[in-house]
Amino acid sequence: MGIFARDDSRTTSAASRIARQATASLAGLLAGQNKTRSDLAAAMGVSPGRVSQIMSGDANLTVRSLAAVAEALDADVEITFRPRPKSTDAKARDSKDSSLVTGSGLSARR
Repeated sequence: MGIFARDDSRTTSAASRIARQATASLAGLLAGQNKTRSDLAAAMGVSPGRVSQIMSGDANLTVRSLAAVAEALDADVEITFRPRPKSTDAKARDSKDSSLVTGSGLSARR
């Protein structure tokens, strides 16, 4: 398990989701600027194959490679961490748990 990871399979899944989000955003930016992958490769000074790797979402996208793409397209990259919303099931469990504790005469502390 990685240094910060709780579960490698969840981390792998999250990495895939983030890569898909990044490549979808990049594809949208390219389309909005009427640029092709070849245009991006030329602007970055890399081969079209490297751009294809980046756009496939399979490449291990580093902050450095994202920055290189952003600079080539005169764009900014924004990375935001935010808590996930609780699912309805988790909210129901929390509600039951606290009602059991408070119903017993004990104070619930979280």
